[in-house]
Amino acid sequence: MVYGFYNRKTKKFFKKTRISSSTVLINKNNIDIADNVWIGHYCVLDGIGGIKIGKGVQIASHSCVYTHSSQNAIRMMGDKYIDIPAEYREGYIIKNVEIGDFTFIGTSSIILPGTIIGKACLIGAGSVVNGYFPDFSVIVGNPAIIKGDTRNIDKRLIINIKNKENYYNPEFLKNKA
Repeated sequence: MVYGFYNRKTKKFFKKTRISSSTVLINKNNIDIADNVWIGHYCVLDGIGGIKIGKGVQIASHSCVYTHSSQNAIRMMGDKYIDIPAEYREGYIIKNVEIGDFTFIGTSSIILPGTIIGKACLIGAGSVVNGYFPDFSVIVGNPAIIKGDTRNIDKRLIINIKNKENYYNPEFLKNKA
């Protein structure tokens, strides 16, 4: 595990961010990772189209975040594929990915190009995530769908929290007091 991350987009060093030494970051200049992020073993973050990862995000092992896709372009271009610049390849997809603050991505999940995930979401292990998912979504499956709201989980757990001042969402606590 590597402790600390220099964010090339913001030109800031985040000492609480931890990224496994077995994780692959492709095109680091386009990867914007906030502080207190944890990225597990054997993950791939494809920054070609740009990735923004909010504070407190956790990405479990063997997960991938893709911002480009070539499955159609490689078939259509054949042997010429590698000779044609990416922006001119028919069928080549390049789209950014955003992952909101305090979202958890379960083991072996795949995030596809153009996906926007809101804050405080929970993504089940092995999910294939594509599209827009609002804040507090519980996201599971292949293809991934919304199966719940993390605030409902928090309502059950909040009863046992000893140090409520540490809870990430003080506005939620005000409504539960």
